[in-house]
Amino acid sequence: MGFVSLTDCEEMVMKTVWDAGEELGLTDITQRVNETYHKEWKSQTVSTFLARLVRKGYLQHYRKGRIFLYQILVEQEDYVGEMAERFVEFWHRGDREEFLEMLKKGRSDKQ
Repeated sequence: MGFVSLTDCEEMVMKTVWDAGEELGLTDITQRVNETYHKEWKSQTVSTFLARLVRKGYLQHYRKGRIFLYQILVEQEDYVGEMAERFVEFWHRGDREEFLEMLKKGRSDKQ
């Protein structure tokens, strides 16, 4: 699909919206990000990340009364799937078997 990459902070905000399972406003998103990721971000900071996510096509927003609500445009499964494909392509030259062997080896080393 060719999604634009997200920064770590944008991913935290986006994951918060995905995890909510409903449309949220800035105040709710800020509160949830801060609680989940142990941040102390102000609403303005989260608003900046939300604006980037809208610009990148991950979210859209609309006004409801005095607040803006954010709607998901890119589903979490689609994003995670593409990021996994990119990872395998870059680190394992597209060889999924090699990637799976690395995962198995990594897990057995820690047990």
